Amino acid sequence: MNGYLSESDFLMVEEGFTTRDLLEDLLGELCQGSDQQAFFVADLGDVVKKHLRFLKALPRVKPYFPLKCNSSEGVIRLLAELGAGFACANKAEITRVQGIGVPADRIFYSSPCKQVAHIRYAAKHGVQLMTFDNEVELSKVARSHPRARMLLGITADSSPSAHPSMTFGTTLKSCRHLLEAAKEQAVEVVGISFHLGSRGLEPQAFAQAVAAAQLVFDMGTELGYQMHLLDIGGGFPGTEDTRARFEEIAAVVNSALDLYFPDGSGVEIVARPGRYYVTSAFTFAVSIAALEEVPMEQPGSDGRWDSGTGPPVCPSHCDTWDIVIPVAALFPPQRPCPEHPSHSSSLRGPPGRAEDRIADGLELPELHVGDWLLFGNMGAYSIPASSQLGGCPQPRVTYAMSRVAWKAVQLFQGKPPQAEDDRESLCTPLSCGWEMAETLCVPPVFAPTGII
Repeated sequence: MNGYLSESDFLMVEEGFTTRDLLEDLLGELCQGSDQQAFFVADLGDVVKKHLRFLKALPRVKPYFPLKCNSSEGVIRLLAELGAGFACANKAEITRVQGIGVPADRIFYSSPCKQVAHIRYAAKHGVQLMTFDNEVELSKVARSHPRARMLLGITADSSPSAHPSMTFGTTLKSCRHLLEAAKEQAVEVVGISFHLGSRGLEPQAFAQAVAAAQLVFDMGTELGYQMHLLDIGGGFPGTEDTRARFEEIAAVVNSALDLYFPDGSGVEIVARPGRYYVTSAFTFAVSIAALEEVPMEQPGSDGRWDSGTGPPVCPSHCDTWDIVIPVAALFPPQRPCPEHPSHSSSLRGPPGRAEDRIADGLELPELHVGDWLLFGNMGAYSIPASSQLGGCPQPRVTYAMSRVAWKAVQLFQGKPPQAEDDRESLCTPLSCGWEMAETLCVPPVFAPTGII
């Protein structure tokens, strides 16, 4: 093991013991006391499964997890243990991952807009892989980090897009000019980067972006660059209830890579899956702190309940166009009956912050101060920095992992299981979801790209 994660960092549970079981145990204890602070429960085993699933579906692609999606300690340590790289947006994120021992060659400074002081920090600490998509950014890097290895960020297509995740990246017609400018400033360009965001849910968008990247690779090669790295960004779904399943998207990506960057071409492929890894692993529990009933006779009212729930479930930096209205479960559970009908309810975070409007139109039974609401699929963009909580304490995270998942991590890193039957148990398809015998029994090893 690499030493990033140990058994003391999480609760060890038996296979089949669900996150909901753990939540109910914790809530049962809290209901007996006075602690009403919101908290998360994270199933690290779910992240392990996602990692193995990713490597199996996209065997040529090396994942770099974006910290802005989820910077919780358990997730960072687990993915570091599994050998994943990290996409960092600023100095603080670089410091965070290097603070637990992640080497610089597994860090990608992926922000398209970087502060000069942060570029210098990256240079001082050996982080070389970066992106640019305009001359201003190029000049900052040329002055502050002469050893940088740059990826030119491009849009997926040349047509304007209303999708905010597509505001970064240059168009194809501007690529040659930027590559020539990089040459003039002695900046080394080693490849191309794009990021689809939610458009990745349309599999053909990936194919179009890979095709565009190949054209720019040819431009760079003509100008004398050693182009050998393609970053396909993120946009992979974190849940199963999406327009396209992960495996469908992966199949399209693999076909496009085989066509435009075939195996043996010398081009390495990386990606930045964020939501994919963590969305389904986290459940959020929050208690009702205040209630306001809007009377039916009030103009525009539909008998809505307005409930204050403490810390915001979704901080202001969350990509609001990607939010799915959360589905809340009440604890203790109540059976609906004619005497206790559901109400159209709205949830709010701390007062005085308009962006902490959590959800509207939730059908919930009559709530009371002290009741708990549970929200699943809350692992992406839901753990804010303390400065974003408006004075509320940071919700704590309780991490759990099954023994089978922990053995998978050990096997993945090459540490032999304690007994031969441990290996056999891992290599046997299980109904619990560990159906990846080939991946588990012949563990791949993440290797640095070799370009940084």
